[in-house]
Amino acid sequence: MEHPVLIIGGGMAGLTAAAFVCQAGRKVILFEKQDKVGGLVNSFEYQGFTFDGGIRAIENSGIVRPMLRQLGLEIPFIKNGVSIGIKDQVIRLKSEDSLADYLDLLQSQFPENKTDIETFGQEIQKIMGYMDVLYGIDNPLFLDLKNNPRYLVQTILPWLLKYLWTMPKIARLGQPVGEYLQQISKNQALIDMIAQHFFQATPTFFALSYFSLYLDYQYPNGGTGVLAETLQNFILEHGGEIRRSTEICKIDPLSQQVLDGSGQIWDYQDLIWCADLKLLYAIVNESELADANTRQAIAKQRQTMADKSGGDSILTLYLAVDLNPDYFASIANPHFFYTPRTTGLTSLQPVAGSSREEIEAWISDYLDLTTFEISCPAMRDPSLAPPGQTGLIISTLFDYQLVRKISENGWYESFKEICARKIIAILDQTIYPGLAGKVIHQIVATPLTLQRLTGNTDGAITGWAFTNQEIPAIHSMPKIAQSVLTPIPHVYQAGQWTYSPSGLPISILTGKLAADQIVK
Repeated sequence: MEHPVLIIGGGMAGLTAAAFVCQAGRKVILFEKQDKVGGLVNSFEYQGFTFDGGIRAIENSGIVRPMLRQLGLEIPFIKNGVSIGIKDQVIRLKSEDSLADYLDLLQSQFPENKTDIETFGQEIQKIMGYMDVLYGIDNPLFLDLKNNPRYLVQTILPWLLKYLWTMPKIARLGQPVGEYLQQISKNQALIDMIAQHFFQATPTFFALSYFSLYLDYQYPNGGTGVLAETLQNFILEHGGEIRRSTEICKIDPLSQQVLDGSGQIWDYQDLIWCADLKLLYAIVNESELADANTRQAIAKQRQTMADKSGGDSILTLYLAVDLNPDYFASIANPHFFYTPRTTGLTSLQPVAGSSREEIEAWISDYLDLTTFEISCPAMRDPSLAPPGQTGLIISTLFDYQLVRKISENGWYESFKEICARKIIAILDQTIYPGLAGKVIHQIVATPLTLQRLTGNTDGAITGWAFTNQEIPAIHSMPKIAQSVLTPIPHVYQAGQWTYSPSGLPISILTGKLAADQIVK
């Protein structure tokens, strides 16, 4: 009897891989260490308010909708409007023409840098053209081209020529965006208003492509978690098994078995690893494998992984407030990137010392200067909050190591309260006057929360840090087919790639690639 395909990790990469392996008729068992699947694509209910626990919206990128169609699934999506605000000025992105509004926003704050901003706009315009090529059609991986030769000839082949012409241009935009923008402007505060939206050392193409991605954002009716729930139901309906609250502790590639936390052994024909990559190489035991080259390749990859940092993490404040969604709709769109000050984060020096007082002072300054990502689910779907009230999700990039240090020093809960109080005060004094007096409930999630819930190294929200000297996963579009391969026999990986648009689309794409390796 053929052993099943085991899939470790129930985030979007694992759910996608499991769905396509199930669709092909193979037996699948998916293991998830938490009590629910979805990873960073989840929604949760608290006191009548629905919040999104991971991503705030979904970008199609020619991947999400084609994936659903190939599986025969339908999800009602709502247009997810995005706004960008600086101080007391806010713009609403409606189309590519809104780029002019964004440039006007920057010029209103930095009138002395008009020429620099115009040049910056030209760079975004150029990259938007590249994005039109890169994601201008449905990803061929999710199309049945054998039964549609006309589409192959009339659409795919002309697109492929444009793609081959465009990729070298994209490759030349790999410099960190902050450094790239310094070639355009000497005003570091202006550069910060653009660059501090993104992860540390984000490549220029990845960062500046986000103007196009914002226009592609969509929101599933009911919350982002609907996407994960839909795939979960598909897997179960097609004979797959999902074992929640089950952690895999050991992999024996010689016997093709895994050991879970309760001591149960599971045989596998093939295995797809969709969890943290460091954990894979920590629990795999290659010592009994006969082939010396394979043993050495596994050991080399383990050594490569040892000092690698996960991508940036975030601090999130969930607020339930006694204000009507119309109040927030009058200010900005449901998805809002807001920077209260134009000083810029690079003006902030590193933490001066290790005392609690010094760290608290630094955190206060950081929150004054950072950029917030604010999401309002009830503005898209009124059922996600009680009538006349609103749930807000307020996030900012935040350093995992600093929060870990705070936790080790014993004031983690106080730290969360300090952050909540400071963020509420900032928004009350700037863009949402009156907010402070209307808060009903509050929850704070930190990088440690994300690490606990996802298992991701350093609480990363996507991929591997761009600051690594060597990224421990394939991150080149032409080599994406290789991104699912590992040196471990019969073991594939998914969700490990680092490339624009990293995160959800790439998790789905690599999940499908891993499934195809097994099915074919």
